[in-house]
Amino acid sequence: MIKHQLNFKALQRIKSSREFGPERCSPTKKKKSIEVMAPRVRLQGVDDKMQKLLDANMDEAPARRRAREAFKDIQLRIDHILFKTPTDGLKMKESYEVNSRGLEIFSKSWLPEPSQPKAILCYCHGYGDTCTFFFEGIARKLASNGYGVFAMDYPGFGLSEGLHCHIPSFERLVDDVIEHFSNVKKQPEFNNLPSFLFGQSMGGAVALKIHLKQSNEWNGAVLVAPMCRIADDMAPPWLLAQVLIGVAKFLPKQKLVPQKNLAEAAFKELKKRELTAYNVIAYRDKPRLQTAVEMLRTTQEIENRLEEVSLPLLILHGEADIVTDPSVSKALYEKASSSDKKLIMYDDAYHSLLEGEPDDMIRQVFGDIISWLDDHSTKFTAD
Repeated sequence: MIKHQLNFKALQRIKSSREFGPERCSPTKKKKSIEVMAPRVRLQGVDDKMQKLLDANMDEAPARRRAREAFKDIQLRIDHILFKTPTDGLKMKESYEVNSRGLEIFSKSWLPEPSQPKAILCYCHGYGDTCTFFFEGIARKLASNGYGVFAMDYPGFGLSEGLHCHIPSFERLVDDVIEHFSNVKKQPEFNNLPSFLFGQSMGGAVALKIHLKQSNEWNGAVLVAPMCRIADDMAPPWLLAQVLIGVAKFLPKQKLVPQKNLAEAAFKELKKRELTAYNVIAYRDKPRLQTAVEMLRTTQEIENRLEEVSLPLLILHGEADIVTDPSVSKALYEKASSSDKKLIMYDDAYHSLLEGEPDDMIRQVFGDIISWLDDHSTKFTAD
């Protein structure tokens, strides 16, 4: 009973703290709980009708799907190097499928035509993100270099069904991803091709967890700023973290975890940072309590199991990353049991290596990824 009272008092202090900024009541009259909502951005040239879609509560998938449908053409016209790759010779497909848990999952593929792909890449996206904005440009670049690229939005993320950015169980999320990519790999046109995991940020943790569950199913992994540990600058203080873990047992979906501005922390170039506003279905509110707890537990598990990582690895990390800890990428490289591993650290680079750096750096990172994939795809085919 004393523990419950302590958690309630701590929650009251958290709710009244300035760190959490403006609060808005939930739009549903039946609920009296207070939700912490991020302020919406007014995009240049957007009329009131489209702005209304942006200002809507995006907790559920239908609102996110409406916003993305309205803005997808605008997104592809923004001035960013990722969207300058021609789509000639690429076959792109979007689909919704219900998985074994009854959840409607959004997925997309990018294939080179008419030739067969050199290999398939299965993409795991980052926290609060989707596979339909910046990754659209990344996938086009990879597909134009001969790779079949497959991606999905996790349950509760992007266009997939579920409460926005709520991770009740990281294990279950990983199982959902394994289910989807296993179905991709079973297709007759792909089942004899090399297959690689491609994980960014939290997606790096997803990719590593997939490998730990399927130790012999993949030919390698490309990890871009993987979330093996959250950087100290982004994590809440230890005492507050313990309080939040306790409160999460009673209010798992509440958006109460303190967080710095992710775009500011992750994107080095101001112009590219400003373009993140066009990722209209990205999660912008404070992390939900259970989501934060699951991410913390997952990073602790991965950090304790680095020696079990045995597949070929390409690890890329910015030395100036303050979102995910670059020192743990170095530890992954040193401790992984794989005999085929490569670590590239980029001086002065931030977290978003493929989205937020100067164009020359983005080209360099792409070059490093494609060179490694070409080498490993050829090696597998030759074997």
